[in-house]
Amino acid sequence: MKKLVSLLIIGLSINTLQAQDFSDALRYSQDNLNGTARFRAMGGAFGALGGDFSAISVNPAGSAVFSNNAAAITLSNYSTKNKSDYFGTSTSEKDNSFDLNQLGAVWVFQDYQTNSKWKKFTLAINYENSNNLDNRIYSQGINPTNSVADYFISYANGISEGTITGNNFEQLGYAGQQAYLGYEGFFINPTIAGGNQYVSALSGTGNFYQENSISSNGYNGKLSFNAAAEYNDRFYFGLNLNSHFVDFNQTTSFYEDYLDSPNHDTTTGVQASRFTNELYTYGTGFSFQLGTIAKITNEFRAGVAYESPTWYSLNDELLQTLSVNCADCGTNGNSSNFFADPNLVIVYPTYKLRTPGKWTGSLAYVFGKNGLLSFDYILKDYSNTKFRHSTEVNNQLSTLLDTSNEFRVGGEYRIKAWSLRAGYRFEESPYKNSNAMGDLTSYSGGLGYNFGDVKLDMSYTFAKRDYQQAFFSQGMVDTATINRKNNNVSLTVLFEL
Repeated sequence: MKKLVSLLIIGLSINTLQAQDFSDALRYSQDNLNGTARFRAMGGAFGALGGDFSAISVNPAGSAVFSNNAAAITLSNYSTKNKSDYFGTSTSEKDNSFDLNQLGAVWVFQDYQTNSKWKKFTLAINYENSNNLDNRIYSQGINPTNSVADYFISYANGISEGTITGNNFEQLGYAGQQAYLGYEGFFINPTIAGGNQYVSALSGTGNFYQENSISSNGYNGKLSFNAAAEYNDRFYFGLNLNSHFVDFNQTTSFYEDYLDSPNHDTTTGVQASRFTNELYTYGTGFSFQLGTIAKITNEFRAGVAYESPTWYSLNDELLQTLSVNCADCGTNGNSSNFFADPNLVIVYPTYKLRTPGKWTGSLAYVFGKNGLLSFDYILKDYSNTKFRHSTEVNNQLSTLLDTSNEFRVGGEYRIKAWSLRAGYRFEESPYKNSNAMGDLTSYSGGLGYNFGDVKLDMSYTFAKRDYQQAFFSQGMVDTATINRKNNNVSLTVLFEL
């Protein structure tokens, strides 16, 4: 008779951090196109325009384009659909969330009494949710060759059986803890007694049924303190000092059973398992931005901006649970319940992450009061992403990641108090191999109405991207192909004061 064997592993580690990998680095290196509704409707192509709170996040000189004191608030609805294909089985999952996406204010100081060509100076503060991290993915299918035992073997090889059994869980490093889970969970056995090489203890030889569920929520926010100035009615210069905030929760739950696996023995060993990891990451960061905008003519404008790397200080906390349905894993081969519960939390030392900087070049043409066209080009080298004191992961980042080119195009047409807007955005994959993550394509549109001192804007944005989702970082690295589609609706209210 089958019994449930549960290992509830919650441990404390002060050893070298091995939990993060290049996927974590990308999570905090990439930005969603968020911000005000006008900004989103025009594809984010605002580097040479300014006069919008989200334009400040692209080119800090943009705040000097404001004519009056102003404040704005933006609310957004995020809807994400992920379609997964794992060894020929298709599934889908949806996530929907509502968020305060942007909040800012700008103060305009003008001096008409002097002969100086510096006539305007502005100060602004603006908060944006740079990356909404809410997401849900569900995959299932039959893996023809690999099981979760391969994950545990990849960590256990090189660690002696005596080390695994002779130490408390909290005394082991991350690799040792994963080896402990596999050993105590009846997934792996040493090739010789007391040895440091392992093989799978599963009786099945393939066709493992697997399910993987990923549920995440959180944000990567940016608070910008801005100063800008206008010179001679034609040149604008600006500076941003940015404070970044990370708060991210992710739960992954991997289920596997062996009932349909060839040569599986239903009378002995593991019959099914569920391995759950709950990761909580939090921390802060700093970056700065410099930018300028030039009115080449009254209609034609150009801008250039630089955003420094973001230097993050991050913390990880990890909770792992392994539940095993085993036929005869009790004492002396009898069925019984087994518990290993140190009742501690895995808290890793604070670590440093540096994300890549980027350059933005912009052009815009303004048709008087009738409308405008705008274009932005953004260059970002993801291979410059680095963890401090993590050479192995940094080598992976340098090898796998590449320079990404991004293009944004936006237009606006005004009909009396109404404004009609549309935009397009294309961003290349950050990977050298675009099969790992494809290019992003986005279309947007929106409208606005000017009440005078109050402006109301609304936008709709659609974006899609394909990528490969690995269930584990090593050992069992088979991937599901994820087709991700995002739909976003934003509403902005701007007050001129």
